[in-house]
Amino acid sequence: MTRVVCRPLAPRLGEFEANQRAVLDAIDAARDADILVLPELVTTGYVFHTRAEAADAAIGAEGPELAAWSAALTGDTVVVAGFAERGEDGVIHNSAALVGTDGVRAVHRKAHLWDREKLFFTPGDRPPPVVDTAFGRVAVLICYDLEFPEYTRRAALDGADLLAVPVNWPLVPRPEGERPPEVVIAQAAALVNRVAVACCDRGGTERGQRWTEGTTLIGSDGWVVATATTDDPAGARAELDLLAGRDKRLTDHCDLFGDRRPELYGG
Repeated sequence: MTRVVCRPLAPRLGEFEANQRAVLDAIDAARDADILVLPELVTTGYVFHTRAEAADAAIGAEGPELAAWSAALTGDTVVVAGFAERGEDGVIHNSAALVGTDGVRAVHRKAHLWDREKLFFTPGDRPPPVVDTAFGRVAVLICYDLEFPEYTRRAALDGADLLAVPVNWPLVPRPEGERPPEVVIAQAAALVNRVAVACCDRGGTERGQRWTEGTTLIGSDGWVVATATTDDPAGARAELDLLAGRDKRLTDHCDLFGDRRPELYGG
């Protein structure tokens, strides 16, 4: 079993050092975790007003900030967290890194930009990276990426056992008693692909924007196993059998991948 922890945080715009300290504190507090997932844009906050504001907050993936995450880890533990990335060409991306004690192992640039993100960031142009870890194969996606079934299916077909998804889910109305719609989508992605999903949301109110605080861990059977808000200092925690989802058979005659009909899915 793999110990997966999602720790919701509340980053603050313009306070990079405080946000970085919160990341390092979260790593320290999750020493028992095998895989730790933190929110989208956890180093910067989210509600930018201008492209220049986003650019000023951006960092390089190979810089000292992510190296500090690596130095804070122990053993085989990996952390997945979001940051504003300044690419080699100076272009700004909404990115997330998977980091181990050996450094940055993968960077995903959000491919599906939500709403005003398109004013500040350049979208990524690659499938989700799928990284071999000591605990299984981890795919990295970011927030709105999760809402495109072609994209989550691509990660599953590429061998992912877990979708690690830093998110910032703006609060939207929903009927009383219902789960957030983004969680329902994550459950569906888990169920139809037989992969576990770890969504780590943020908290706080930023420039008037409230957040869902929908941090959720989902097993490869599609059922929610843990949730948390920023009021839960330990975060959402669960032991997940990541390897169980590698068997895509539902019955002796049904196989989620074997029954696919790609020739019918054109366009």
